[in-house]
Parts: sequence; C-alpha cells; structure tokens
Amino acid sequence: MKFLAALFALIGIAFAPAAERPPNVIIIFTDDHGYADLSCMGTEPDVKTPHLDRLAAEGVRFTDGYITAPQCCPSRAGLLTGRDQNRFGHISNGNGPLPAGEITLANRFTTAGYITGMVGKWHLDPNHSDTAFLTKNHITTKTIPPALAAPYQPQARGFQETFCGQLNSYSATYDLKGNRFPKPRNVRTEGDRIDRQSDAALRFIDLHQDKPFFLYLAYFAPHVPLASSKKYLDRFPGTMPERRRHALAMISAVDEGVGQIMKKLVEHGIDENTLIVFMGDNGAPLKLTMTDDPVHLDGAYWNGSKNTPLNGEKGMLAEGGIRVPCLMRWKGTIPAGQINKTPVTSLDAAATAVAAAGIARPDNFDGADLLPMLAKGTALPARTLHWRFWNQAAAREGDWKLLMLGNSQTYLFNLAQDKEEKNNLLEKNPEIAQRLEKSLTAWATELKPAGLPTGTGNAQEKAFYQHYFQP
Repeated sequence: MKFLAALFALIGIAFAPAAERPPNVIIIFTDDHGYADLSCMGTEPDVKTPHLDRLAAEGVRFTDGYITAPQCCPSRAGLLTGRDQNRFGHISNGNGPLPAGEITLANRFTTAGYITGMVGKWHLDPNHSDTAFLTKNHITTKTIPPALAAPYQPQARGFQETFCGQLNSYSATYDLKGNRFPKPRNVRTEGDRIDRQSDAALRFIDLHQDKPFFLYLAYFAPHVPLASSKKYLDRFPGTMPERRRHALAMISAVDEGVGQIMKKLVEHGIDENTLIVFMGDNGAPLKLTMTDDPVHLDGAYWNGSKNTPLNGEKGMLAEGGIRVPCLMRWKGTIPAGQINKTPVTSLDAAATAVAAAGIARPDNFDGADLLPMLAKGTALPARTLHWRFWNQAAAREGDWKLLMLGNSQTYLFNLAQDKEEKNNLLEKNPEIAQRLEKSLTAWATELKPAGLPTGTGNAQEKAFYQHYFQP
C-alpha cells in the first residue's frame, strides 16, 4: 500500500496540471510606439490591432500607463530592474551600460527556478554613445571589444536563452527551427524583422512550455529604420504619409505576432497560466512636425507613430513622451474587460510579474504589485509618481501633474480634465504645485546624481517646449 501511495504521488506530480505550476510571465515591449496606436484606444481610425484589442478585452487596458523615461535605454533599465534608473545613474541614452551590480528580472526568475529568455532589442550593453564608459575603459573606436561587452549582454544578466538582435543578425542560443546551441552563436534571418522576432518567441515557448518560463520580447518596432513586408503594407491602402503607412504595417506585424503567441499558449494548454504584459518603451518621436521624409532616408526622423491626443513626444516628460500603450492579461486570474484609469508604471509591471511568480518582493523595488487591484478590486494605495530626465522633472499625484524644465519653465495640469496639457493651472493652484515640487525634491535626494535639474534646458528641450507649450 505504501508503494502504491508513493507511485500515485509520483504520477500526480508528473501529470500535474499546468495551473499548479508557477505562472509563466511574458513581457512584450514595443519601441517608439505612440499612445494612439492601438485600435482599442479609439483615437486613430487607421490603426488595426485586433489581437492586441482581444488581449485588452480579455484582461485590462490602462488608460494612464507610464514608462520611467521618454527614451529607449533608461526605460528598459527601469523595467528590467524594477527600480527607477535614476537611482543607479542610467539617466539617459549615453549613460550606459546597465551597471553590472544591478539585479535583473531574469536573475530573479532564474533563482526562482524559471527558464528565462529574451528576444529582440537589448540596448543595455555598451555602445558608442556611452562616453563615460568608453573613457574609463580607454576605448577610442566605435567597436566595443567583445570581452569588454560580454558582462553586459543578456546571457550574462540572467537570461538563459537569447535571440538578441534588431534587424537580421542575432546572438542566439537557438535557431528558428528549434535547434539549440551550448553557447550563443550568430544566427542570420531573412524577411520581415518583426515576423522573425515573433518566430523566435514562438520557438522559445515551444522549447520550454513544460516548465515555468519568463520571456522578455522586445520588438524593434515601430522604431526606425522603417521596414515592412508587402503582406502588412497592403493592409493600409489609400492616401496617407508613407511613414505612417510603414508604422501601421509594423504595428500590425507586432499585433499578428501577439496573436500567434496567444494561440501558441492555447495549443500548449498554458494560456490560463500565463501573465502577459504589453507596453511601449516611450512615446512616438514626432520630430515636431511629423514630416513625411522618404522612408529610407538615414537619420532619426518621424517613425510614423502618433501620440494622439497627448501633447509632446519622445524626449519629453510631457504626456506624449511617457504615457504609453499598456495592457495586462492573466486569464482566470485577472477579470476580463477592465479599463483601469489608475496611473501605473513599468515599475509596477516588474513588481507584478515578480509577485505573480511567488518571488518575495525585493526591498529596493520601486513599483507596486497590481494584482490585488486587478484581481480583487483592492484600491492601489495613494502615491506620487516621479520622473527626472535630461533637464526635466515631473510628478503626478492623483489627477495633478507638475512639469518642470529646469528652473525656467513650470506647468501644473489637471489630467482628468486636460490630458492634452493645454491649460497651465500653476497660478490658480500654487499650493498644489508647491506640494508636488517638495515631493520631487525629496525623491531626487535618493538619486544618482542627486538633485533636480536646473537651468533652461538643452537645445532639443528648448525646441520641444517652444513648440508644444508656448503660444
């Protein structure tokens, strides 16, 4: 009898339903994806994202989802550490790489027994704009020695499986057929880059669907260089700026990839045991005028995405720079059909992912676990959100937002009445502005370097604020 009991126990473990395992976690991060560009947002009629709309309908769409910085590198550093990147000096592009001492979500999930994977854009390793790092290491060329870069690559930051790259060359531990390699090797791909990144995510799920996994899928879209295939471009006929057509096509490719991922989860019987988070990394770069320059023109031009109806763009702490598409779904745990107006950030996404996995909350995390609010209706405790970027600083408390450009320009907005940030209420509500500035000042003492920005802003900021905020 004891033998039979032990045998049945072993069988029970071997064939335990997926729901008895810790949940899988997938974080999908798009690149320069404007707030307007999901069709479920209801602001731009030309965008088509049926699969992402379904993801939202089966979970929650956040109307006020924020990133920690209006630029690629720092926003990724915040998401993947669960800490505001200003705390460890990753304050903007050019201030990298991600410090070797920072613990990533992948490190934490690996320790908890998960298989961890990343696909797509990394952008947290050393690059030619990281002047302090280059000077410290006596690098005078644009090429970073591989041995120097290795400790900052994703496979050294907790990711066990990688398909890391942006266009058609990837540092990968497996190929798109599912063949695995003992150590990363270069894999070349052909065709639509977004489709190939989706394919890599699907292969990762196929390889590891029988174990708890954490997947970070960082699509290189709709960031420039704009490129799409006829399949997606043909979905957007008619007269429109060509840059807009390409952005819509690239977002449609992302949408199709998300649909394939949801289908794959169903095929493997793990759909209801998977938390999916979808966010943009910052607002769209409008380049002030959204000029329809030739699609293949070199340089950082408008990427075709839009932030409607928000004011501002990438590089600004205005809403258009930091409020992004934000969705979350965990079927059977998060009730479907929610439209949540609570201000949330990518730091909350990190805290929620860790909580879902049953990992003890790290003491240095800055975000909040959103599961009690989303699954049980428990209100999120009142808090003030803070930002610092370049020469800008901002704070949001409830409906109120303070926005500062150094010590030269200050704005106060009631976002419940004016999410477009058109009406500066500073003179009518000085006590609110003072309270938010005091909160910002106290928060900034904890940062590296400490303190709020002063001065009048750099040339790009001056152009931004003149265009978007001056009469």
